[in-house]
Amino acid sequence: MIRVYLAGPMSGLPDYNYPAFNAAAEALRARNWHVENPAENPQPPCGSWNGWMRMAIRQMLTCERVVLLPGWELSRGAKLEKQIANEVGMTVLTLEELL
Repeated sequence: MIRVYLAGPMSGLPDYNYPAFNAAAEALRARNWHVENPAENPQPPCGSWNGWMRMAIRQMLTCERVVLLPGWELSRGAKLEKQIANEVGMTVLTLEELL
């Protein structure tokens, strides 16, 4: 089973862009892929951006691929996730490429 992590913009968006994350997760799960969706994570104890990112990066590193959601280029966190994924040799694709 292919294991993917979703990366995209959250901060400053309505509902933290969770609807877009959840729709992407649903579409990829319909393909029988295992999806790590940071929108499904519990809030870290500190509640800070750093806490969210530490959790997300650990989660991302359990996957083989990273799928970038629309608007990722404007997201500090998604750009960091993409950079780390590239540095450690993960496959990085956009959601548009997959659907």
